[in-house]
Amino acid sequence: MSFVVRLFLCVLRVLCGENIYIKELSLRKEIRIGTRASALALWQAEWVKSELEKKYPGMKVSLTKIKTTGDKILDVPLSKVGGKGLFVKEIEEAMLRHEIDIAVHSMKDVPTFFPDGLHLSCITKREDARDALLSRNHVKFKDLPKGANIGTSSLRRQTQIMSVRPDFVIHQLRGNVDTRLRKLKEGQYDAIILAAAGVKRLGLAENVTEYIDADVSIPAIGQGALGIECRVDDRELNDLIAFFNHAESRVCVTGERALLRRLEGGCQVPIACYGQIKNGKLSLVGLVGSVDGKRIVKDSIEGPQADAERLGVELAETLLKHGADVILREVYGANADTSGDKLLEN
Repeated sequence: MSFVVRLFLCVLRVLCGENIYIKELSLRKEIRIGTRASALALWQAEWVKSELEKKYPGMKVSLTKIKTTGDKILDVPLSKVGGKGLFVKEIEEAMLRHEIDIAVHSMKDVPTFFPDGLHLSCITKREDARDALLSRNHVKFKDLPKGANIGTSSLRRQTQIMSVRPDFVIHQLRGNVDTRLRKLKEGQYDAIILAAAGVKRLGLAENVTEYIDADVSIPAIGQGALGIECRVDDRELNDLIAFFNHAESRVCVTGERALLRRLEGGCQVPIACYGQIKNGKLSLVGLVGSVDGKRIVKDSIEGPQADAERLGVELAETLLKHGADVILREVYGANADTSGDKLLEN
């Protein structure tokens, strides 16, 4: 098929309003993926690359590694770093400069607001959303000794675990998964808590002592799902990657992110929300807590999947009415920046 004919058909497709990609009509020869350089980020980007190559044989797909602010600051707890989009900002800037075409993110790292010209095009099928406990000698959560040293970088995990086991001593734990596992094996901690999805994706599930039920530790917003970000005005590219979208996962994560946006949450306060599809409806459970775990505000809501945004906002409003507003004011302060586009956790 000649270039002129292909171009004519592409124009015709746009005029007809079709939203289905036909690979014979595509004029694009390459998709450039921007990613962080950690082992987990690269696994995620390589998975997207592989799926694209399977879907579109002959299409060149390349990776560009980008170091973000969050990757550079490893000696300070994320809750004290501040700033916006610690793990995505530099990647988004590269996309706006047209140096890359798409970015692959862990959804729990994605802010609720995007720079002008960019958007969240796809949310993939969610992996296990739970938290995972990895302990020395595989000691179960309930059997860990009084005063056990627990490593986690997440205030969300900290508040929920402390509400159940106030005797635990929580230590900040940064670094990639391999680094955290090494510190556990060296005896720096009695146990560490990580996202189950990351552990499984890296093939390290044999190190998991147990998976923590969502009733004990509600997952982070978007945990377990991947997000693909791209330029809004690149219609062809949006069509090309649309197959990554997983309807149920998108509904659940949309509801969770609506709650986060309404609460104007960042990594400075423990916020959790988890959505599941039950009997065809979206069920959301949300939580706001104090860092010491002594105050927990928790509630749930259920409704039509099509109302995911509304349900997330309504659940946030309920939490605020039940005392979450007090906790948020105490943590942020009256004049703090709570714009909702800070990293939730890592």
